[in-house]
Amino acid sequence: MGSQAPDFQLIDLQGNWQALPDYRGKVVLLNFWATWCGPCRVEMPSMERVYQDLKDEGFAILAISSDPQGSIVTRPFVSAQGLTFPILHDSDYQVSGSYGVRTLPMSFLIDRNGTLNQRVFGARDWNSAEARELIRGLLRES
Repeated sequence: MGSQAPDFQLIDLQGNWQALPDYRGKVVLLNFWATWCGPCRVEMPSMERVYQDLKDEGFAILAISSDPQGSIVTRPFVSAQGLTFPILHDSDYQVSGSYGVRTLPMSFLIDRNGTLNQRVFGARDWNSAEARELIRGLLRES
């Protein structure tokens, strides 16, 4: 940790390109997941809750799906879960590879300067007091 997060550009569910450099100045939770991954499905509601509470303070979530079928499977999942943060598709695993992702879910917290701050293996309750304090600490840093 402490190195620059690898830049990427991926397409979201609306067909728009999303690039990591566009999020400089925000704290980003970068989450690698798939619809077939049980633990991924479990952590998504907590991600949505913390996103709703902190997005106006400079917090963003980019959820990168490795589902080979792309939006055919992610769109119904996102709709059923009521997720509002961007869902991106990495079906060729280029971005996952650049981050060294070997298991799902895997998450990274990136500070406002684009530096990798935390790497989290497995599902987490992102709405927990501990996770919120970690995010708020990064939001307080300039």
